[in-house]
Amino acid sequence: MATGRTHRPATRSRGIPEATVARLPLYLRALTALSERSVPTVSSEELAAAAGVNSAKLRKDFSYLGSYGTRGVGYDVEYLVYQISRELGLTQDWPVVIVGIGNLGAALANYGGFASRGFRVAALIDADPAMAGKPVAGIPVQHTDELEKIISDNGVSIGVIATPAGAAQQVCERLVAAGVTSILNFAPTVLSVPDGVDVRKVDLSIELQILAFHEQRKAGEESEADAALPPVGAPGAGSATAAAVATGSGVSAAAPAAAPAAAGATTAAPAAAAGTGTGAGAAAAASAGAGRKGPDGDVPAVMPA
Repeated sequence: MATGRTHRPATRSRGIPEATVARLPLYLRALTALSERSVPTVSSEELAAAAGVNSAKLRKDFSYLGSYGTRGVGYDVEYLVYQISRELGLTQDWPVVIVGIGNLGAALANYGGFASRGFRVAALIDADPAMAGKPVAGIPVQHTDELEKIISDNGVSIGVIATPAGAAQQVCERLVAAGVTSILNFAPTVLSVPDGVDVRKVDLSIELQILAFHEQRKAGEESEADAALPPVGAPGAGSATAAAVATGSGVSAAAPAAAPAAAGATTAAPAAAAGTGTGAGAAAAASAGAGRKGPDGDVPAVMPA
């Protein structure tokens, strides 16, 4: 079986934009779900919605792969799965080492999605001598002293760093010196690497901070909206509320402003009984109710039509 050391994806040489490359896994995930449901074809609109992208952008991305679909039929799901998998280099075996087998490293080792997507966890490595030999996800942990030999013996070109921040750079340098050319970094620090080495950073705390920013923004917008409303009992507050209610009932917002006084309410009541229209009847009923009190002696704000 081919290994990651001798095979590299050809996306850059073919001129596929990095933004398109970043979206290909999204398409593949959506297509794999369709394939598992035995869906034979999918339209660009359906696939774009499943992947969370714009359909025009999807068609543009697929044009870089030389795939244009069939008008009136769509895209062949199985062929697209193969085409994208081949472009991403997932039709071959990619041995991976995970360095740092704490809580996060152990969770990554137990993640079942690696094998199904073309990645084989070749080794688990940790600096703690007490961890050596202990099985995690069925794989015995090896000491960092063996790192270079492990990488050489398994032809590893992808390394995953899940160490504390203080140890990440040193581990990175050892991985690169041993021949690793792609690194997935979970440590909360920025790694310095030479040209030719690709680093993808996953920082959960940063993602949470971004979500916190959006939550704060939404809360601020709600506070501004609440502050824009007149306080209860302020001049105009009652008429604004009545106008909103009346408008929702099909009554003109201007109707409450023109409502007759209590003294003239009796002349408006017959109009409601006459059934001169839903809007008119509701306005008249509301006017008639202005002179009546509720069971507790309060004047109801709105009477039913």
